[in-house]
Amino acid sequence: MNIVSFIKSWILPVSMAVGVLGYLLFAFTPMLSPVSVFFDSIFRSILPVAMFLMLYVTFCKVDFRKLKPVKWHLWIGIFQILFVFLVVGIILLLHLNSDMLILMESVLACIICPCASAAPVVTQKLGGSIEDMTTYTFLSNFICAALIPICFPLIESSANIDFLEAFLIILYRVCMVLVLPMLIAYFTKHWRILQPLYTWILSVRNLGFYLWACTLTIVTGTTVKNIVHADTTALFLILIALLGLVMCLVQFAVGRYIGRRFDSVIESGQALGQKNTTFAIWIAFTYLIPLSSVGPGCYILWQNIINSIEIWYYGKKQSRN
Repeated sequence: MNIVSFIKSWILPVSMAVGVLGYLLFAFTPMLSPVSVFFDSIFRSILPVAMFLMLYVTFCKVDFRKLKPVKWHLWIGIFQILFVFLVVGIILLLHLNSDMLILMESVLACIICPCASAAPVVTQKLGGSIEDMTTYTFLSNFICAALIPICFPLIESSANIDFLEAFLIILYRVCMVLVLPMLIAYFTKHWRILQPLYTWILSVRNLGFYLWACTLTIVTGTTVKNIVHADTTALFLILIALLGLVMCLVQFAVGRYIGRRFDSVIESGQALGQKNTTFAIWIAFTYLIPLSSVGPGCYILWQNIINSIEIWYYGKKQSRN
């Protein structure tokens, strides 16, 4: 029972540890290499399904009448935009190149990407408003869709991005990742024939959170794979990882600071700190120097360590009351 309790309390770091150890075991054990190749394609197929189910289960618990913008949404959005312009300004004014440019592009990828799709799941686990968090997840995707076509061509001449094309690509991803599971959840909640399924989903405590833990295992394994195969020195990788940690701490801290003004510390902290790093890795690899994608890859680990500490502290606080 102590082991079960430990896993439940620290399920996010346990998931990450399984992802790391699983990848290293299969990648560096010669006899397991064929198995690694076989499971790689399976995990690529499972990941979007697991993400979809996680959000579907979470949205079944959303009160759709409460999905509306609130004051802290504005200030979190403003801070993200200012921070992005600050980083782009530093790159342009100092004419950065080579390793310094890679470092700053890794920072940019960590701050320009939208709020994580899993943020409502973690927010609910922490006792925050899932409706406010879901609303901001949509808003942050539109902010990201506007910023990327403006900023990336300024710092990477090879990033030939058409504004409308980039906006529609991100809009499509938002619809597939957020809108579709939300619509199905809405019909599950209000369609009488699906009421038994809806009742079952509500009865299974933390179902969405455990689905997120499963996806985190796959995402972590993929992140470690990208880091191991990165074409650079170990020292430079450590520097990128530490910079990702700094950015993670700064964004969580600023988000929580803004949230104190509006009695929404949990929600605004997660909104600014918990990022859609899978998307960040994609945009960095596609439009920036590919090595900069290691930054958001490491950010995945940092943000989930912070989430684990927050969940542990919240659980400890609840047990006292």
